Amino acid sequence: MPFHIVSGDITKLQVDAIVNAANSSLLGGGGVDGAIHRAAGPRLLEECRGLHGCRTGEAKVTLGYDLPAKYVIHTVGPVWQGGGHGEEELLRSAYRNSLLLALEKHCESVAFPMISAGVYGYPKEQALQVAVSTIRAFLEENDMDVTLVIFDKSSFRIDRELFSDLSGFVDRMYDGGSGHPMGGAMYCAGAAPMQAEAARSMPMQGTLEEAKSGRMGMAADVPQEAPKKERRGFLHRAKKESAARMAVEMEVCEDSIAPHDLEAELRNLDESFSRALLRMIDDRGMKDSECYKKANIDRKLFSKIRSDVNYRPSKQTVLAFAVALELDLSETQAFLQKAGFALSRSSKADVIVEYFISHGNYDMYSINQVLFAYDQNLLGA
Repeated sequence: MPFHIVSGDITKLQVDAIVNAANSSLLGGGGVDGAIHRAAGPRLLEECRGLHGCRTGEAKVTLGYDLPAKYVIHTVGPVWQGGGHGEEELLRSAYRNSLLLALEKHCESVAFPMISAGVYGYPKEQALQVAVSTIRAFLEENDMDVTLVIFDKSSFRIDRELFSDLSGFVDRMYDGGSGHPMGGAMYCAGAAPMQAEAARSMPMQGTLEEAKSGRMGMAADVPQEAPKKERRGFLHRAKKESAARMAVEMEVCEDSIAPHDLEAELRNLDESFSRALLRMIDDRGMKDSECYKKANIDRKLFSKIRSDVNYRPSKQTVLAFAVALELDLSETQAFLQKAGFALSRSSKADVIVEYFISHGNYDMYSINQVLFAYDQNLLGA
């Protein structure tokens, strides 16, 4: 079952259980603990009184009362004392015991806050990695929908070295959609990228026919001291060159993908996304469950894909399977095309995924942490 990271109020989530980062008394407090008690109503405190507290790293369960969630799982995280007093294992134990309680109560979905990362002082970057790795280990053996809720997005921390390197990559590659539709932004499905790039790289003048025949000349720079009339003429030619350049690029793309014989093309359709996915799973000797778990995809959604040869996935789903199958960039582009998509450098999410694939890093949890940090949709379901 999938793992999500979201920002918002944990008390409003429609899940089977929410986890309360409680203090050892279980009688309420500040932060998320106080918010959960307020939202659940006074009956929660009454039940908590009968639990007689909770030790650090352990967990106890109550009903959710006025909350949308059926249960509240109360756990006590460690107070940070420098890292040398068993804080990491205690924090892992808090997550693990909460998950085991949710499993015992037959919960299909559970939501966690960031335990110990507030007033208890656990370094946020380390707290996040403990949370993710512990939840990840649990999900490898169990089916459950787990959500990590970040109340204060500004406090979210990921690995600094990774973030620094990726930020530079995004700055270099992401065009923000500011250019025209083909201006370095698109891997055009079926197009010859080198042709399009060559067309983009030449400042051109002349007619479209000259451009297509390769006889287009180079635009001349006009010195600033040139007469005003001459400069106006240059600007007029520049506008015509820009229009001609865009027309060339669009035709390069269109000519490469437009069928010359539509009937023949329709008789020879490529395999569908569903068939391609199942074939690649078999080719890699993977089990279905191994693939959809690695892709952060819900088992029910995978069943739909398997049973419907014409299933139309979202782009995030296709990219999730590309990561799970560890496809390289060219394979990922071909896989996206089977579902009618393409990588785009005007999409920050696409650039982030490209970064991870080009670096041979297929860790879905790391990818989704970065996508969340950049306010992008996560991969998977």
